[in-house]
Amino acid sequence: MKEEKLNRFGIDFDQGGAHFARTIMLEELRQLLTYVDEINAPKVTYRHAIEEENCLGKRSGSTRKITTSKLAILYGLDPELTVFRTLRYLWFRDEEARPLLAILCSIVRDRILRQSIPFILRMQEGEVFIKEQLEEYIESIEANQFTKLTIESTVRNLSSSWTQSGHLKGRIKKVKSRVIATPGAIVYALFLGYLMGARGKAMFETDFIKVTECNIEQAIELAESASRRGWIVMKRVGDVIEVHFPNFIDHKERGWIYEQG
Repeated sequence: MKEEKLNRFGIDFDQGGAHFARTIMLEELRQLLTYVDEINAPKVTYRHAIEEENCLGKRSGSTRKITTSKLAILYGLDPELTVFRTLRYLWFRDEEARPLLAILCSIVRDRILRQSIPFILRMQEGEVFIKEQLEEYIESIEANQFTKLTIESTVRNLSSSWTQSGHLKGRIKKVKSRVIATPGAIVYALFLGYLMGARGKAMFETDFIKVTECNIEQAIELAESASRRGWIVMKRVGDVIEVHFPNFIDHKERGWIYEQG
């Protein structure tokens, strides 16, 4: 039941297909959000921009439709979905945060990508990425659900996605790199944790914050910076922390959150 309620915000635990064929498609997302400049554009506008106006420069109609489908799986492309609307809000306020915004949104909408988080984050900075190890890791989780070729292809896409986000670097030989979080990335990580039910200091201890590779004190400092900019409302008295998101949640969504807890 909880998962069904989270779906209303755009958090989807069932989807997992994007990384079988694509990455987080960061460059396509950049181009699309630049092209569709109306902040409250309905989802049909995004589809029309890709498939009819070919804003991403794809060669065929079938490729354009596939691109629409995969981007929708990863990001929603619908202002009715809280996670996409909030991503767009932060996208144009913190340009440096865009790679982390993209990976964080994709994490709550793509099961396979989400499953790879522990593997990537346990790597030490400078450690060589070995794709066979990630293949074995995914196979151990999925338990014979996919063929060897599917897992190999999926891992190539996963490694590319984590490279686009900044967690890995290199083309042929990839190594672990440390990302630099910004206020926008921390706000989005906190907000996703909030939608999942975290409150107070626990919001700074979720997997979303871990993906930003900030410790708690660093994350608190960046959140305070975001609060001064008016993106969120944050109050801190000693160890007691409150974070509110008046810019991100409408009346209907407040009701859904109230239902949760």
